[in-house]
Amino acid sequence: MAGSSARQQVLANNIANADTPNFHRSDLDFRSQLLQAVQADSKEQLLGIQFAPQTDTESPVQANGNNENLDGDMANMSQNALDYETLVEVANARLKMLSTAIGGAGS
Repeated sequence: MAGSSARQQVLANNIANADTPNFHRSDLDFRSQLLQAVQADSKEQLLGIQFAPQTDTESPVQANGNNENLDGDMANMSQNALDYETLVEVANARLKMLSTAIGGAGS
């Protein structure tokens, strides 16, 4: 959930700077960063993961030097919000299972 939240902030920053001259959009691929930490099979690396945005240097640049793609980032933001909601639902389901397992009401 932390990675999805961080990505939402990066995308919001891109959108906020859509008209800023020479602004270069960023994105945060938290899934690949999380996958690398999981594959390392290191609890310390997984717990200490830092999600880092990457500046987009490949997108076409507009006349003002800005490479923000407003439509693309609005779509990315919507998809990321759905991803976050799904992660929240999974976390809630796991908490409910744990509560039931330890004898809680599980409501």
